[in-house]
Amino acid sequence: MYQPTKYKKDDADFIFRFIQHHPFATFILNGVRLLATHIPVLTKGTAKDFRLFSHIANHNEQFEFLKDGTEALLIFQGADGYVSSSWYKEKDISTWDYSAVHLNVKLKKQSRKELEESLRELVARFEKPQKKPLYYQDIPKKMREDHLPLITGFWCEVEKIQGITKLHQGYDKEDIDSITTHLDNQPETQELSNHIKKEHKCT
Repeated sequence: MYQPTKYKKDDADFIFRFIQHHPFATFILNGVRLLATHIPVLTKGTAKDFRLFSHIANHNEQFEFLKDGTEALLIFQGADGYVSSSWYKEKDISTWDYSAVHLNVKLKKQSRKELEESLRELVARFEKPQKKPLYYQDIPKKMREDHLPLITGFWCEVEKIQGITKLHQGYDKEDIDSITTHLDNQPETQELSNHIKKEHKCT
């Protein structure tokens, strides 16, 4: 990850919360070439000491290369958006604001029991807010048993963590107010605007 000093964000609590708030990650490993899949990845542990878990389909091209000890890269992406130089009080260069976390990890396959527990946690996490949640144990038993042999779960043991928040650090209040006002006018960038306001403690 390219990490200019003023954008570097390696605080453990920030990293942990970021992953939990943006669990749909890009999972990259080296096979016959670089291979990537987009999957939900959850944490197990605390901000100071955690590992992650997920699963992929066995017909996924990555499956052949998913072995114990294999190195992989997880990329978690936050809100992002284009910032036009026309929004500044003085001429400047347009840019892109964003936040992201990269984790270099070592993989370890899960046992069937671990996979089932992981699936229970995964489904519970995203079903809980639903009006009528359908938890893993509520899925017909035969359906669950037919599905399990088709996927492989794995642990991700963290080797290296890097975080970045490029949110116009160093700019004055007038420019920040203008940037966030413009971003607020676009539904797809309102979340980014909120992040910039939080970074600059705007009210």
